[in-house]
Amino acid sequence: MIAIVDYRAGNLTSVRLALEALGVEARVTGSAAIIAEADRVIFPGVGAASEAMRNIRELNIESTLRSVIAAGTPFLGICLGTQIIFEFSEEDGGTPCLGIIPGRVPRFQPTDWRDKVPQIGWNNVTLRRRHPLFDGIKDNSEFYFVHSYYPAPSDATYIVGETEYAGTRFAAAVGKGNLFATQFHPERSGRVGLKLLENFTKWDGTC
Repeated sequence: MIAIVDYRAGNLTSVRLALEALGVEARVTGSAAIIAEADRVIFPGVGAASEAMRNIRELNIESTLRSVIAAGTPFLGICLGTQIIFEFSEEDGGTPCLGIIPGRVPRFQPTDWRDKVPQIGWNNVTLRRRHPLFDGIKDNSEFYFVHSYYPAPSDATYIVGETEYAGTRFAAAVGKGNLFATQFHPERSGRVGLKLLENFTKWDGTC
């Protein structure tokens, strides 16, 4: 069973529906016990970093998230669920986050008035290294993004794929052992997004 972590963020249902389309059992849950027992964990979300961190602590699932990652359970972060696995977000005046991957989450600072924030739309993702979750997906495939902030790992070796917006080249996908995370929304990225999710449902957490 795949646990979709419910930490009162938005966009959880679309992830569940995408997995249902693949014929995969998934459960949206905020229960630490269910998350701990899951075969795989997806940590998605849309919203603000400070509220997300507050909800994670109110639900008492922070230690569970750390434990399942440490135990080698395949773990997928999506959008806000990617941003808060870093050490610090600039959102809401500055928000300490989970610190699972070293780095920060800055806000876009466009110099061209045509570059709107948040970014809403499709970007090509260029692979910096191969990863099992990109099996069967061509380099420079397009994925769907909705965000005002972006991941900036302090160690570039964590970057799996990258893209560019508002004059900034940033990490669109990062990986660390059994942890994989995307700034884009695979559940809203059509066929290639479903392929990435399908790969996750079969991934054993090694790469």
